[in-house]
Amino acid sequence: MTIYVVICAVLISLLKLLFLSSYRSTDFEVHRNWLAITNNLSHHKWYYENTSEWTLDYPPFFAWFEWSLSQAAKYFDEQMLVVTNLKYDSDATILFQKLSVIFADFLLIYATYRCSTVLPTSKEHSGKTLQAKYEPKILSILIIFNAGLLLVDHIHFQYNGFLTGMLFLSMYNILDGNILWGSFWFATLLNFKHIYLYMAPAYGIYLFRIYCMDPKKRGISSILSFHPLRLLQLAAIVILVFSASFVPFKDHLPQVISRLFPFKRGLTHAYWAPNFWALYNFLDKILSIAGVKFKFIHPSQLKATSFSKGLVEEAEHAILPSPTPLITVIITLVFIMPCLIDLWFWPKALTSKHLGNQFIRSVVFTSLTSFMFGWHVHEKAILMVILPLTLLSVCGTKKDAEIFVFLQAVGHYSLFPLLFMPFETVTKISIVVIYTMLSFELLHKLKQSNLKDKSKWCLPLLGRFETLYLFGLVINEVYCSALHRFMPFSEKFEFVPLMMTSTFCAVGVTWSWIKLGYSIFVDRSGYPIEWMEKPKSPQKRFLKPD
Repeated sequence: MTIYVVICAVLISLLKLLFLSSYRSTDFEVHRNWLAITNNLSHHKWYYENTSEWTLDYPPFFAWFEWSLSQAAKYFDEQMLVVTNLKYDSDATILFQKLSVIFADFLLIYATYRCSTVLPTSKEHSGKTLQAKYEPKILSILIIFNAGLLLVDHIHFQYNGFLTGMLFLSMYNILDGNILWGSFWFATLLNFKHIYLYMAPAYGIYLFRIYCMDPKKRGISSILSFHPLRLLQLAAIVILVFSASFVPFKDHLPQVISRLFPFKRGLTHAYWAPNFWALYNFLDKILSIAGVKFKFIHPSQLKATSFSKGLVEEAEHAILPSPTPLITVIITLVFIMPCLIDLWFWPKALTSKHLGNQFIRSVVFTSLTSFMFGWHVHEKAILMVILPLTLLSVCGTKKDAEIFVFLQAVGHYSLFPLLFMPFETVTKISIVVIYTMLSFELLHKLKQSNLKDKSKWCLPLLGRFETLYLFGLVINEVYCSALHRFMPFSEKFEFVPLMMTSTFCAVGVTWSWIKLGYSIFVDRSGYPIEWMEKPKSPQKRFLKPD
């Protein structure tokens, strides 16, 4: 297995090298600027520097990560470390920054290998040794060759693979029974990129329930089994990690917090993430157009700002009420609460190692729900759902695989507007199509999907609606990439392709969210042991002995 992962690592690294001269987004300049800031200024000034509009807005650990990179960057080109050299992109700068992402990704490759050694199992795979044999290899392929990471990290430019590696190390340790190490890695991850707070509720409930209480007991018995010392251990890890991160900035905490949580950026990003608020914005736009056309409202009554201008700014809806950050937080909590309650009242089978599936499923659901209803969500955050869902697609049930193959196609396609240069059109389409076909083929064989009950034209693991929807993505892309520019209204309505892609993808993401919720709260086919059913034989202890 180790040789297999090494081969995958070599192949993907060679592929990434082909993108060294490809398109680079503004995120390339963002990280170059952060290299310069952390290299030249005292850490007390990092979160105040604003020479560039791309100010430092990641937690302190990531800032120190940039500082460590800057120590090597000066050997490539010292000019990239000059704060006033805005949009500096010499060949040496490009080479260094692109290579830094490739080398950082080895943490993800290592974490993927570790996860493959402790894959949970499901009752669907009971006795199927052939599936168990190929699961680690399929998992390695689907994660290491993930299309979204290639598009976002190695063309658009970010460090999502490196951060996902930390997430997977956290999951690996928890699935392996090393709860404290799992907590350490997740706390560390939060101090590299705080958007992973999306997953924090599921992590908190799960760790408290299985580590601080006896998961075999329920009701009053579970409360009486509470271990204060274990809670102190978890709290100590979190406090120590956050202290190491924020204590050096203790005199500047308000400034750091204001950078980390910029609520004045508006409900949605310049390009709407494909979530509930994209549908909400689209409905508001349709209502405003209809209202003016049918003279229900006067054009002068419409708000001066608009969500369809393609700008990052505070805007107001024309017809529908404009939600506040607090409202989005409340809505998100309302929808994730059933998942947290379900996790809390999990039966005594929690101690079974293969029930790590439910932990992964809960993390995916809370992350997807936060993506659906969060404030100013970026479209790239869909990778935080797709990547952990990959684990579930391999080790979970066939329905988990069905959700994954559909959502990864929709989610990866929703990233296309990030790479808007004509030169990248063939590249991005090829990457996503090949990865999607690979996902269908591998998971179809792994789950032994039966197509006899479906129409012949349905794709593997998908039903009629989902198959038709994916064909709709093809039609949408043909219009956005090839036809819109020839329309007489193309200059006046230049953001129509963005709106179409975001809104159409939001329908697919919403469908996946509903299916995932149904599988957790209603169907329950993913449960290795039926709800409230006692194990027929003693279960291997999940937690490692004290």
